[in-house]
Amino acid sequence: MSATALNQEDIMRWNDSLDEGSPQGVLAAAVERFFPDVALACSFGLEDVALVDMLSRIRPGVKVFYLDTGLFFPETYAVRDKLAARYPAEWIRIEPRISLDEQAAQYGASLWAENPDLCCKLRKVEPLQRALSELGLRAWITGIRRDQAPTRANARLVEWDAKFGLVKFNPLAAWKAADVWDYVRSNGLPYNVLHDQGYPSIGCWPCTRRVQPGEDPRAGRWAGTAKTECGLHG
Repeated sequence: MSATALNQEDIMRWNDSLDEGSPQGVLAAAVERFFPDVALACSFGLEDVALVDMLSRIRPGVKVFYLDTGLFFPETYAVRDKLAARYPAEWIRIEPRISLDEQAAQYGASLWAENPDLCCKLRKVEPLQRALSELGLRAWITGIRRDQAPTRANARLVEWDAKFGLVKFNPLAAWKAADVWDYVRSNGLPYNVLHDQGYPSIGCWPCTRRVQPGEDPRAGRWAGTAKTECGLHG
């Protein structure tokens, strides 16, 4: 059955049947229903590291794609290399249609500061739309958690993603940060060392700063602006 054959009631019932405490159960359901037309969107954060490990135990060779904006921290690329060497996934790199030099020529050298929404659109949203279409996916998997931001508070384990027209799985939706850390540490997984240096949420280097004690974990993303999401999840 195709993803579009699932109606909202089907997806709601499916969501209600899944165990919020078992991301592995959610991933197994996603793989059973949609493999090979399902992929994990990986940004190499702590959640994604955990999901790559879980997926590889369930079904080696699942597609894992990442949106290489060209503005990752060096530490992020280091995690990518460690994961790619360790796990037999189908690693897929997605680039923006426009290079950083072309972007600078058209919009100025610091578009991320002048118009961060447009920068994210060019370097993240459009590449994601293209990836989901060109890869022929019927479902995608994300690492979002409900407690990460108000915009994610209503995330379900499985839902219809009307924005991109396919089923979306959020296996870690009910987990807290401590749950993710416990999984990563107990399994000895590689992770971005910036997490130990005051960066709970890591994006592109021009738009990510350290979070001070007592600040919201996502306060370091697009600091000084009203922006809270890149456009992929809200």
